[in-house]
Amino acid sequence: MPTRFIFVTGGVVSSLGKGLAAAALGSLLQAQGYKVRLRKLDPYLNVDPGTMSPTQHGEVFVTDDGAETDLDLGHYERFTGVHARQSDNVTTGRIYSTVIAKERRGDYLGATVQVIPHVTDAIKEFVLADLTDEDFCICEIGGTVGDIEGLPFLEAIRQLGNELGKERSLFIHLTLLPYIKTAGELKTKPTQHSVKELLSVGIQPDILLCRTDREIPANERRKIGLFCNIPQDRVIAAQDVDTIYRVPINYHEQGFDREVLRYFGLDCSKEPSLCKWEDIVKRVLEPEGEVTIAIAGKYTSLLDSYKSLHEALLHGGIANNVRVNLKWIDSEVFEREDVVQYLDGVHGILVPGGFGERGTEGKIKAAQFAREHNIPYFGICFGMQLAVIEAVRHLGGIPDATSSEFGPSDHAIVGLLTEWLKGDQLEKRQSGGNLGGTMRLGAYPCVLQKGTKVQEIYGADQIQERHRHRYEVNLNYKEAFDKAGLVFAGMSPDGVLPEIVERKDHPWFIGVQFHPELRSKPFDPHPLFRSFIEAAKKQSVLV
Repeated sequence: MPTRFIFVTGGVVSSLGKGLAAAALGSLLQAQGYKVRLRKLDPYLNVDPGTMSPTQHGEVFVTDDGAETDLDLGHYERFTGVHARQSDNVTTGRIYSTVIAKERRGDYLGATVQVIPHVTDAIKEFVLADLTDEDFCICEIGGTVGDIEGLPFLEAIRQLGNELGKERSLFIHLTLLPYIKTAGELKTKPTQHSVKELLSVGIQPDILLCRTDREIPANERRKIGLFCNIPQDRVIAAQDVDTIYRVPINYHEQGFDREVLRYFGLDCSKEPSLCKWEDIVKRVLEPEGEVTIAIAGKYTSLLDSYKSLHEALLHGGIANNVRVNLKWIDSEVFEREDVVQYLDGVHGILVPGGFGERGTEGKIKAAQFAREHNIPYFGICFGMQLAVIEAVRHLGGIPDATSSEFGPSDHAIVGLLTEWLKGDQLEKRQSGGNLGGTMRLGAYPCVLQKGTKVQEIYGADQIQERHRHRYEVNLNYKEAFDKAGLVFAGMSPDGVLPEIVERKDHPWFIGVQFHPELRSKPFDPHPLFRSFIEAAKKQSVLV
């Protein structure tokens, strides 16, 4: 059958959970036996989120093919297991760049280039492109209905709704049903106004998801259906949950997937198996133990900056049947205060990726504390580089070891990556060049050294992991690395770029240049996070 398109919009306020709703619906449709693809249309003018501060927009999720994308694509992958691609995330910036480039080439044959039809056509081309045998394509529209920057996207999906017809298009709108404590009731007016705003641009929602902290009484459902011109059965409660992995279960109980299939005239009589989600929820809520992991980062003011990392650690807990308590610490505090008062008693220390010099000395102290006290340590990207710097400073005989990212130095044991192989193509970068899209991005192979801990953890000789960085450990300092006890357990196939470092004199001390958190899923925890939490579990017995 031809691909059917489901458009998900949001109203009233942002952060209601459109991404989770789209991801959960994707997993439910999979459970019904359908093949799905999920996409995100973002209204901001940045070409991609790669140059945006994580404390403004959250983490940058990286795909196998090297796209820097919105964090919602991480939700899509974690809930469906479908690997996202470059073609699954587009922004206003990229759309306008494409349109302007066409205008400069003369592709429009002298026409006056306008939002309608040229920009909206470009958006429609994106929505329809790069699909093969998918049964459903779920497209989430970023932002909130009523935002000026979102209007071209709403106009584009309105046109698509007309062109595809009801047989192939469905509009889902997520709104808020606030409970007013003094009045003792749920208020439907914000939802009514949000639907009215959507109607003003020509879109009639077919299903309403109403975010609420309690059940919606039948009377309120009837009222919403009456005023919003939809059947009462298509007013779906999106209730708060104790874990996000309960969302697919709750939506199924509310009949969300049934109403979607019924809308398209598909069989909805089959009861899908949600055993994997029920097992995950049980493991999250009824663990047999707990561990505490300290995360020394620099973007802790907005935890969405580390969204995939947060989830991957929880996945490690699911695999080991323990609750993972996360202790978020701004690494700058270690530059002013004793690390002991923050790290004493934790069962594992993780230093995540980051950019720039701020907070780096604190991260180095965290790595030193983990090394000296035999606490499991996991360094990711920047966290690996700083662990190497720490070891070389204190054990390798180079006390001023540093990274060229922090400025000129006589001993930059971490330096700017200027060229590397991607497949059979040589990629080159220059210092001072564009920041956007110029890193080593996407999935690259890594050869594991036999007999190392990581080779045992992966159970393989070669792996593929996703990267996002500009700087690499400089192998010219191999003598200092050996003296510091560092073992490069994973290398690029050409033997030039260190990918994984570990210590043999430590129970669990591993640093990786890539971002393993981007590939972890609740039903398939990443091997490194599984092993790290297992080591923390053993540490909890010793403390």
